[in-house]
Amino acid sequence: MKKFWGFLYFTLASFAAIAPVYFGPPQAFAQQQNSLYHRLGGYDAIAAVTDDFIARLVGDAQLKRFFGGLSVDSEKRLRQHVVDFLCHATGGPCLYTGRDMKTAHTGLNITEDDWNASVKDLIATLDKFKVADKEKNEVLGAISGLKSDIVGR
Repeated sequence: MKKFWGFLYFTLASFAAIAPVYFGPPQAFAQQQNSLYHRLGGYDAIAAVTDDFIARLVGDAQLKRFFGGLSVDSEKRLRQHVVDFLCHATGGPCLYTGRDMKTAHTGLNITEDDWNASVKDLIATLDKFKVADKEKNEVLGAISGLKSDIVGR
């Protein structure tokens, strides 16, 4: 179970700091409309991307060990955590209340190869959904900053 929760946060970390959550006065509404959340297509698009990404992670020979023994309920919970995290991290209206990435990944011994495999899966998902290069690069640029909080812990 520890591997499940750790990998949940590993997966979520793939999306951390993608874009700042925007809290501001009403005049900032126009800026919110240009948030990465909106440019990605909003909640439904993020949910669809999450479904594909999780399926890729679970089916990835390098990463499937993190998903062993999940109940149907745990799978649904994982999915909702990822959706909420991505929604929140891209400036959407969702709230993510998970642990920080260093705490969540300590003891999991996530390797450089694990990291690279998850990034490869994320790129394949973004490509499948034809995410524009600008948004894809924002996502990938942001996750690279989290690598030191995840790999080797």
